[in-house]
Amino acid sequence: MRSLNQFEDATTGVIYVHSSPAAVCPHVEWALTSILDARANLRWTAQPAVGGTLRATCDWSGPVGTGSRLAAGLRAWPLLYFEVTENPSDGVDGERFSHVPGLGLWRGSTSANGDVVVGEMRLRALLAKGADGFAAAVEHALGTPWDEVLEPYRSGGEGAEVTWLRRDVG
Repeated sequence: MRSLNQFEDATTGVIYVHSSPAAVCPHVEWALTSILDARANLRWTAQPAVGGTLRATCDWSGPVGTGSRLAAGLRAWPLLYFEVTENPSDGVDGERFSHVPGLGLWRGSTSANGDVVVGEMRLRALLAKGADGFAAAVEHALGTPWDEVLEPYRSGGEGAEVTWLRRDVG
């Protein structure tokens, strides 16, 4: 019989630090190293969307729930623009975390193809509030305000090097 302890299962994901002041970059690497128990030697490149800031991307692997720990660790620096994804695994939905200064941290469940999934009970709660503001509430649940801010930062990473970080499971 398969163990129901989700932390015994492994998953993968991606960390996108879209924009970081240069002085914060070593702190980001220390946080990632601590959370993943793997040395984070990120390759920082210029972020063309915002002059004077740097960006880095790395793939990671580790126990289910690591994406949440990574997002919480990066949230310690409120000037960072970042996203953390965790891929779905057996019996566990995927997740995406987005952080934008001024908007804060957003979290959404994701399907196998990466779509944001809004659950039935959440939709029913939005419907119960009535038609006023329903569209805006759905957009918020889908993370649209964060996507709109982050889109120029995402395209700045085309062709950037990706680093792999791995944490052993079990």
